[in-house]
Amino acid sequence: MRGGTSRGLFFHEQDLPGDPIRRDRFILASYGSPDPDRRQVDGLGGATSSTSKVAVISDGRHLGVDVLYHFGQVSIDKALIDRRGNCGNISSAVGPFAVDEGLVEATDPVTKVRFLNVNTNKTIVAHVPTRNGRFHPVGDFELPGVPGGGAAIQLDYLDPGGSVTGRLLPTGNPRDALEVPGVGCLEVSIVDAANPLVFVRWEDLGLRGVESPDEIDSRPDLLERMELVRSHAGVLAGIVEHPEEATASSPSVPKLTFVGPPRDYHRTDGTLQSASDTTLRAAMMSMGRLHRSYALTGGICTAVAAALPGTLPHEASGSRSGETMIGHPAGVLPLSAEVVQENGGWHVPHVSAFRTARRLMEGAVLVPDEYLDDHAEAANPTTITTGTEVPSSC
Repeated sequence: MRGGTSRGLFFHEQDLPGDPIRRDRFILASYGSPDPDRRQVDGLGGATSSTSKVAVISDGRHLGVDVLYHFGQVSIDKALIDRRGNCGNISSAVGPFAVDEGLVEATDPVTKVRFLNVNTNKTIVAHVPTRNGRFHPVGDFELPGVPGGGAAIQLDYLDPGGSVTGRLLPTGNPRDALEVPGVGCLEVSIVDAANPLVFVRWEDLGLRGVESPDEIDSRPDLLERMELVRSHAGVLAGIVEHPEEATASSPSVPKLTFVGPPRDYHRTDGTLQSASDTTLRAAMMSMGRLHRSYALTGGICTAVAAALPGTLPHEASGSRSGETMIGHPAGVLPLSAEVVQENGGWHVPHVSAFRTARRLMEGAVLVPDEYLDDHAEAANPTTITTGTEVPSSC
């Protein structure tokens, strides 16, 4: 299914091998990973981080929700599935999948699907457009990064703060000084809402804030410095113990994000994006490359951070109303975040966003039995989990 600007395979939990190692071998083989040439030519992966994602769905009624959803970021060139965080784009396809698979009874014209993201132990409510008991994907809502229009799916992220670290501000501070060997001392803001992000100013990494994804991805020296910053921020946030661990086993969390005041720049389609239509200019890294649009969970975290006094996004934002218009490589992402002071700290009751989704195909993916054997050539896959105490075998 396509969810937002991402694409992934959706599996029923019951259809996958029960043993975790065999299950991950099956998923990796389905995608054609690991592929040292980063093409995933021997599987269904799309050879980018946005098109190498997986969702495992199961019944959630015993936990008071409709379905459980377990997300995985499938590495392209490593035997690795990173499950430390969630993906907002793939989340937008969970509701439509649940309706079409008969896991939720449709109530036309809009069906509410309440699901729990197992990775973060956070609940999301999807408002799914339906017709004749099935998801209706046709509409005129346009999502930058996706050609054409589609039906708008409203996603309400309930209490998204502390999704991975357990704290909205993992360090307890709206900004910190981060010492990175080979880079220097940088001011950063680390915020955890829907997914943890580490924010840095564009200029502090020698950028102007108008660079395209291709310009950044073509500079290995810059990518190396960015990973050093991200990995050291992972230690500061308490997500990993050592920077090397962040690079080796937690490549998707935290995500490094560049922020600054609004400015004119060219979108990935070549059109000019006016600064006046945005409240801040941002771009984020995803699995070592610059995201060609903007991850929805990253957008949620950015909107929350923009409402938190003292953070770099708050410093950069031209709005203080709770409404954030993120100018990203493919266009503008509008978000509404409710952030309130509570018991001497900050609380986020909910954040709402809109996405589109579409079911692309259905059928069977074929994996030779030998690929699942204990003596298979590929080493045991590395599975990174959040440690979330949710009674599910996903």
